[in-house]
Parts: sequence; C-alpha cells; structure tokens
Amino acid sequence: MATPATEPEPEVFDVVIFGASGFTGKYVIREALKFLPPNASPLRTLALAGRSRDRVAAALRWAAAPGPAPDVPILVADASDPASLAALASRARVLLSCAGPFRLYGHQVAAACAEAGADCLDISGEPEFMERVEADLHEVAARNGSLIVSACGFDSIPAELGFFFNSRQWDPPSAPVSIVAHLSLESHKKIVGNFATFESAVLGFASASKLQALRRSRPRLAKPRIPGPPPPTGPLIKHDKALGLWVMKLPSADTVVVKRTLSKVTQHPEGLPGVEETPDFAERRQEFWSSVKPAHFGVKIGTRSILGVIPMICTGLFIGILGGFSFGRSLLLKFPALFSMGWFRKSGPTEAEVSSASFKMWFVGHGYGDSTRAAGRGGKPDKEIVTRVSGPEIGYITTPIVLIQSALVLLSQRGNLPKGGVYTPGAVFGPTDLQKRLEENGLSFDVISRRTLP
Repeated sequence: MATPATEPEPEVFDVVIFGASGFTGKYVIREALKFLPPNASPLRTLALAGRSRDRVAAALRWAAAPGPAPDVPILVADASDPASLAALASRARVLLSCAGPFRLYGHQVAAACAEAGADCLDISGEPEFMERVEADLHEVAARNGSLIVSACGFDSIPAELGFFFNSRQWDPPSAPVSIVAHLSLESHKKIVGNFATFESAVLGFASASKLQALRRSRPRLAKPRIPGPPPPTGPLIKHDKALGLWVMKLPSADTVVVKRTLSKVTQHPEGLPGVEETPDFAERRQEFWSSVKPAHFGVKIGTRSILGVIPMICTGLFIGILGGFSFGRSLLLKFPALFSMGWFRKSGPTEAEVSSASFKMWFVGHGYGDSTRAAGRGGKPDKEIVTRVSGPEIGYITTPIVLIQSALVLLSQRGNLPKGGVYTPGAVFGPTDLQKRLEENGLSFDVISRRTLP
C-alpha cells in the first residue's frame, strides 16, 4: 500500500513585512527591494503580509515603480486573527511589524513571534506598548529564542546611536552629565505627518494613567551613576543662539528608550552577550560599552522662527484638552489637520513633500573635563561637546532605512546578539556595525564642536 505523500514544509523567509500595505509599509517595501538578489546582502528571500492580498500587491507595484513588480510572495494575516499571526510568524526569520498604532495591533504580532521563536522588529514610538511587551513577553521570548526590539525606526535608533556617539567623545577623565538632543525638521515644502502617528499620540495621551500603573507594578529601573548634580529643568521654550533655533521640550519616546538602555547597561556593564558570539565581537562589545558614559538625556524640537513653535504648542494643547475624554478624541481623530494646524492629515504627505524633507538632530553634551572634580564649581559643567545626526525625511525615508539595516544586522550577525528577549534597540545594536551601515545609506554622524565653558 502506497504511503501518502506528505505536504512540503512551508517556506521560511528571511524577512516578512507585516502591515505592508500601510502608508509606512509601502516605503519599507521600497527600501527592502534594494537588497534582494542580485544585491550581495544577507536578505535572500522576502515576503509581504497584510489583511488584503490586493492592497499588498498594489503597495508592491508602487514600491517597484517605475519598473515591474518582482515576484515576491504575499501572505494574508490579520492582527485580529491569532491563528493567522501564528502561521505568519512560523514562516519568518525576521518579522518587520509596520501596522500601527501599535497599542492596537502590535502586541498580538510580537506575541506570535515570541511563541514561534521568530525575531521581531517594529517601528513603534509608543512607550506604553513597548514597556507592556517587555513585561508580558520577555520571558517567553528569551526561552524560545525570539529577539523582540521596538523603536527600530526614526523612533528611536538615531537618538540612541546619536547619544552613544556623543557619549563616546568624552575621553577620560572627562565625562558628560547631560546630553540633550535638539531636533530640527527641514523642508522647502510643507512638513506633513501620517495620520497613524497623530492617532498614536492621541491614544498615548489617553492611556497615560495605564502607563504609570504599569510602571508602578514593575521593578524600578536601575539608575546609572552620573557625575555631578542633575541639570536644572529650564524653561519650556528658549532661543538657542549657538544652534540658531527656537527650541521646545518634547515628550519623546526617545527619552524613554535611551533611559531604558542605560538602565540595562547599568545591570550589564559589558552589554548583552551573544548566543554564539565570536571572540572578536565579544571584545568589541566590551570595548564599546566601556566607552559609553551615562548622562541625563532629553529631547527638544526646534525651528528657525519662533512662529514655527506655535503649531507645536497648539497641537499639544488640543491633545491635552481633548484627548482625555472619548468625544474629544473622536474630534481629534476626525479632524487631524485642523487640530494639528496642518501638521498631520489623513491622506499623509505627498511624494514631493516626503522627498523634500530632511532632519538634523544636534546632541549638546555638557559635562566635566575631569569628572573627579564634578563636586567643584558648585557642580557646574565646564565642558561642552556638540555632535549631530542628520538624514532624509524621518517617517518614510529614514525609518525604512533604519528598519531594513537593523534587519540586515540580525540576518548577518545573529550569533553575536542575545538569544532572545525584549530589549531596546541600543542594548542590542549598539556594539554592532549599524551606525556604519546607516552612514552608508544616507545618514551622517558628525562632531560639530568642543569647547570649555566659562
């Protein structure tokens, strides 16, 4: 009697992009296509996934234009269908999660990857989502060999690598006490954000109490030792003459992510060892983290004219006033262009608006030429180092570049990275060649100035 033929095992892809038909997803597809064969990259096989096969196919055609769409498999999966996510995660070495807001759609995707042992990178900038995923999924991800890393887009890798870059300029015995990022978004056309970003901000404000409750339920983060007293709070808005910017404090995911990385490194001063790391990388990892000095970190957003601060203030006020109750949130989400003074709209930016935009992020470090004398001068810093990270438009060019390069690091250097668990991007990618890869793909890291403070 003939033995029944067994069905072949489903193909496992190097990278699967989930949320591929979304506004950001189609730009991630476009970036990923650059690294498929015959390009000599570790990305050999790619699949796209979303709720609608037709919409994903349309996104692929858009991403491949003006050339023909390549033969890339399309998988159907829905964040509301756990079985479809489990099947999807079982076919991915690295799953790129691009469907936001992540508090609504991201946890289910990360959970499926944790169970399947697939690595998962997302582009969330939502602190509650990131911290909840760590609380809920770290142990199962660590056990199953799934590396889950949030904030692998403009939020928050340029901030993390920019912090490291500035921190490592402080040669002993000097040390920073504070490093503040000053973000400037630039364009000769209008700067417009995607609706999902605005929606995430609104829902994040509405869920602020849930984030605080989550933090109270968790062990306190380990605090790094930083020389000298913490910097003064300072005004909400000020004119920075050296940078030529009017700057305003920004409640940013970057601040949260950098602090979580510094806490992790305080617990593991030599960083996180790789599951099968090479002796050379182990030495590189230890050298890297020994050269990173902790510092107080914050983010400000800046504009050349004080008039440019007005839309930022108004957007924050509207979210603060209306975001706390259901009807107010429905108004905000129904009329994003009105309540953001044109910063966000449901249609998102045009291709011309995307291609014309860029960013500069200055990292202004204040500290001590000799950290052993931090108690002198009344604790007043006597040294300043300014560095800068710059690159193209943040949401649809820089974010895909950062996400795809992070995935390529995972594919090519997996043994040098932790077996599994939920971590910040800095804790995982800090010692790797990710900064070099970003510099080769359109971002710049520069030392701007060093000076002694009066």
